[in-house]
Amino acid sequence: MNDRPIPPPTDRREALKSRHRRAIIDAAAALTAERGDTGFTVEQLAERADVSRRTVFNHFRSLDDILLEVFGRMLEEIVDGIGANLDAADDGTDDDGANIFDSLADAIRGTDLLTPITRLKHFVRQGGGTPPAGRAALFERAMTDVGTRLSAIVMRRHPRADPLVVDLMCGAVIGGGAVIVEHWERITGGALDDASRRVWSTLLERILTVTRDGYGSVGTT
Repeated sequence: MNDRPIPPPTDRREALKSRHRRAIIDAAAALTAERGDTGFTVEQLAERADVSRRTVFNHFRSLDDILLEVFGRMLEEIVDGIGANLDAADDGTDDDGANIFDSLADAIRGTDLLTPITRLKHFVRQGGGTPPAGRAALFERAMTDVGTRLSAIVMRRHPRADPLVVDLMCGAVIGGGAVIVEHWERITGGALDDASRRVWSTLLERILTVTRDGYGSVGTT
């Protein structure tokens, strides 16, 4: 005799909703990877996820909302990498702003930001040189989310730090990373090789310097 309790209907419904939501996001990620762009339709997405079109819109207001979840997944390695590097650093308790920034900067230097950001930019462009306005906005939202999540990691390590300063610091660094990708692409043509990564490292140092020392440190080139 099976004495295992039968889950109440509410729990079963929630489990089904969670499974459908995960299937939709997984399908969107798979289609994006296979196509190399985000130009698939809701009908194609529903078929891949094995759900109805109605089910897709029961969970998400629009295709853009689904893509934002997918983009967030792509950028998780940035947050995870920086977080792991911070955890591996000497765990001091000094909440001085300069020391917090220096530890964050070191963690960023040790994280591969370039690969996930350029991969995402490629998908956002949908094969063209300039991304559609809606997709460009999604990229910006995804990068903003990275800054928010990074702020939370820093605050957990430094709970006495000023939350506003931490938010500004993390937002400036991550936002700056999105900006220097544009400069990096113009200089290198977007090729991922040793020479282009050296260019990236130089540009990254510039944004870290400007963020740490202020825009008064900007010189001429």
